[in-house]
Amino acid sequence: MQTLPACPNCQAEYTYQDGELLLCPACGHQWSATESAASEQGLQIRDSAGNLLQDGDTVTVIKDLKVKGSSAVVKIGTKVKNIRLVSGDHDIDCKIDGFGAMSLKSEFVRKV
Repeated sequence: MQTLPACPNCQAEYTYQDGELLLCPACGHQWSATESAASEQGLQIRDSAGNLLQDGDTVTVIKDLKVKGSSAVVKIGTKVKNIRLVSGDHDIDCKIDGFGAMSLKSEFVRKV
């Protein structure tokens, strides 16, 4: 029998799997089984101030960032909601209003 991880949102132990997603009946939270495996491996990403980041956090950009392949700039103070953590050089995937989907480095953001 496969042991499923506890819910990362409410820590309930009664999670179940539905296809690729893991679901919590207590709070209704859904997350991907691959994200759960990454979190079990100890993927810890911290912002510029040393705060631990999690999926779904809101962060603020702390430096003007040039957008590669464009003349646009993401200005300092831009709020980015509902981030997703990934492994790699650019460890945050997000959508920024006016720019669309992009990847950011955690060293250029601060948790709100």
